[in-house]
Amino acid sequence: MSQDYTQFVERVKKKTGIDLASYKEAQMKRRLESLRDKRGYQDFVSYYQAMSSEELLFNEFLERMTINVSEFYRNYKRWEVLEAKILPRLYKENSHLKIWSAACSTGEEPYTLAMILSKFMPLSKISILATDLDREILERAKIGLYTDRSLKEIPKPALTKFFDKDPMGYKVKEEIKKTVQFKHQNLLADRFEEQFDLIVCRNVMIYFTEEAKNQLYHKFSRSLRKGGVLFVGSTEQIFNSSTYQLETEDTFFYKKL
Repeated sequence: MSQDYTQFVERVKKKTGIDLASYKEAQMKRRLESLRDKRGYQDFVSYYQAMSSEELLFNEFLERMTINVSEFYRNYKRWEVLEAKILPRLYKENSHLKIWSAACSTGEEPYTLAMILSKFMPLSKISILATDLDREILERAKIGLYTDRSLKEIPKPALTKFFDKDPMGYKVKEEIKKTVQFKHQNLLADRFEEQFDLIVCRNVMIYFTEEAKNQLYHKFSRSLRKGGVLFVGSTEQIFNSSTYQLETEDTFFYKKL
């Protein structure tokens, strides 16, 4: 790691609590160099100084370093498994499910969860915690306005039932919005709540170093109740799940032992 970038990483951690060193360096550095160069700064020292005094620049940096690619029912087949196999067992064991969408980005994931859960219980009984590192992204998630790009995998009946057409795209109906509580959180630094029935954290771990991943899997495991499930992304299979007191219940679904 170059001294210039090392200094930048240290300053960002001191200012925000975000540890860029926990992300894969080549990917993160490349992403931030592109942003820095685009804004006309020669090095990370001058870029950090500008970022510290300009809120817009700082918010842009935060948005770039968090990976906000999301869509409803992403990898559709996995959501079918959740609905047909995982949720029926969890719901049988506990009708008041405690659910967390970690690194929820612009909200497609927790809203998808709410739509699926509505097949098991009334919307008024659904409560989902949704967290992310990026405060601006969370504000967008709360608005719940989406373009066609986010909606390409959504079943037509769900689109009709849970969205209103808007000049800018589609807006999530208030009754679905009320099921999700959005909250700012740093996965690596903050403490987690406990006794979750289901934790969904998909397509995020691939950006972390092995050490950071190991730390997070331990934290997620401690946050699940016995029999609770961790649902991960389709490139994030946990090959040594027993290390974290987890076992495979289905592909990309891990049950707490």
